[in-house]
Amino acid sequence: MMASGQDLDSLMPDRVFDGGDLDCGSGLVLLIRENMQQVKVGGILEMRSLEPSVCEDLPPWCRMVGHDYLGMIGSRNQARYFIRKNEAAKAEDANLETDKKRAREYEWRIRTRATAPLQSTVYCRNFSFNVGQAASFEEKDKNPSAIEYLAGALSASLSTAYATECAKAGLKVDDVEITTRCKLDNVLAHLGLEEGDAGISNIDIKCFVTSMEDMAELKKVWQETLDRAPLYATLKKAVPINLKFNVV
Repeated sequence: MMASGQDLDSLMPDRVFDGGDLDCGSGLVLLIRENMQQVKVGGILEMRSLEPSVCEDLPPWCRMVGHDYLGMIGSRNQARYFIRKNEAAKAEDANLETDKKRAREYEWRIRTRATAPLQSTVYCRNFSFNVGQAASFEEKDKNPSAIEYLAGALSASLSTAYATECAKAGLKVDDVEITTRCKLDNVLAHLGLEEGDAGISNIDIKCFVTSMEDMAELKKVWQETLDRAPLYATLKKAVPINLKFNVV
């Protein structure tokens, strides 16, 4: 049975954590289970969230695993959720390590076909998108080049993750914009006109954040974002990446 807002507001949670704007399919459930390990049976976990879909997804998940969903305070876009750890859910603690192992072994699978001149189509999960040639120097093209997809994926992974980490840290950020520039070591080698290195020689990333929050805290979260970003962690091993962080 769910408690009223007034009753929930008077609760003293055993543990509180912020899920930011993560949804239940993007790792939030794993974070809930990890934090629930720190709560004794009968204790209460408070989870804060900015993601509207959690309102519908959290109650059935609690019923499925055996936790008691007590209710929420606030709006769907900024809510405090309360969960009581039930005796019946103790098996969740044991299952968590198994699921974390499964997560470590997860593979992303992609299939690609050449579907037109200077075009391939990429298929992954329920998505498909067209990619042009490896590198293009035209002002306009039918499809983005592979280099643009790579640079765009790197940039988007950082902006999305940074916004999420700021939300989890309770930092109000009005806007996050990242510009990314990259250059080939020898574009003529890519075109087959010279011998040389056809790889990317360097990547420049500038992050612009609009916020009234403390500069040191914003920078701290930016560094944490970089430390945990898969594409950045991979590319920096092979290519010099120049970073600039600006609060405007």
